[in-house]
Amino acid sequence: MTRDLVLHDWLIAGIALAAGGLAGLLLRALVRWLAKHALRTRWGGDDIIVDALRTLAPAAAVIAGAAVAASTLPLGPRVSGWVNQSLTALLILVATVGAARVVAGLVQSVAQARTGVAGSATIFVNITRVLVLAMGLLVALETVGVSIAPLLTALGVGGLAVALALQDTLANLFAGVHILASKTVQPGDYIRLTSGEEGYVVDINWRNTVVRNLSNNLVIIPNGRLARTNMTNFTQPEQQLSIMVQVGVGYESDLEHVERVTLEVVDGVMADINGAVPDHEGAVRFHTFADSRINFTVILGVGEFSDQYRIKHEFIKRLHSRFRAEGISIPAPTRTVALHQEGLRSEPFAGVPPLSSVSPVPQQREAPVTALAEGVR
Repeated sequence: MTRDLVLHDWLIAGIALAAGGLAGLLLRALVRWLAKHALRTRWGGDDIIVDALRTLAPAAAVIAGAAVAASTLPLGPRVSGWVNQSLTALLILVATVGAARVVAGLVQSVAQARTGVAGSATIFVNITRVLVLAMGLLVALETVGVSIAPLLTALGVGGLAVALALQDTLANLFAGVHILASKTVQPGDYIRLTSGEEGYVVDINWRNTVVRNLSNNLVIIPNGRLARTNMTNFTQPEQQLSIMVQVGVGYESDLEHVERVTLEVVDGVMADINGAVPDHEGAVRFHTFADSRINFTVILGVGEFSDQYRIKHEFIKRLHSRFRAEGISIPAPTRTVALHQEGLRSEPFAGVPPLSSVSPVPQQREAPVTALAEGVR
């Protein structure tokens, strides 16, 4: 049997709630202290766990204080059971939110460690977070007495209808998962599509891939289109790549001397310019007898795709200055046109009179207006 509530019951319950709140504050201060020490470690997982505990620990202390306060009150079995179930379900939800934050953070940390860039593929993070939250919600519903079997059946039937209605969205979702699982494209890669879009992959989410081009604009590409199109990845299998610069010299130039001077310029650029590959062995390849010069290709090494513009800039400036100092000419395209006077006649063509014999066409004068009027009458 239950008895009436007295002041002593309210006092004990209040003390229990206050103790839970005080414990929550102490735990929050402790978590802050742990967070400062976690920042000093190399592993980023402890930062994620401490960040999740910053909300979970105080909430768990308050819920525990509320449970102790409820146990001290003379509540009936039905009310006491409902309160306990509600507090248990609330604790499960809080723990689920913390677990989702920890798991999603760890997944993001692993993705960042593998790609080496700050932006990571959020598609795996979002899927992991949704799965953990869904599992926690189902457990909480089962705790309060709600049967989840009919709910799962309804979700299955409703999921089929939603899948039919959202075919394009689901196609982009699975295309994004396929792209990341096959490792053809990762955040941080520089890609170029056959349609012309190119740039650094910033993120791959559940619907599209975000690419930042060199002008710092974002290009949004649906995952389904990215999976179907032809694409060049300039970061894989390795980030370093070779670029080619076309040069030409005059026919009177000593090609051995040209090659030696060019390689010296290449070595200087590779050693001095940021973004170049110091151990790259430059190469010069003569390939064409053009109209006014001999063309050749210079092969340079760059650290990554966007470095090529700075490397080309410095190489062309230094090569032009060195060629001028060495007396090596870079001729512009020229063409010589020879005119022959033989067979040309100065007399006019047959049947065409000379211009001096052509009489000018007489100009017609307009009739006066009065004469025209008289003729009309």
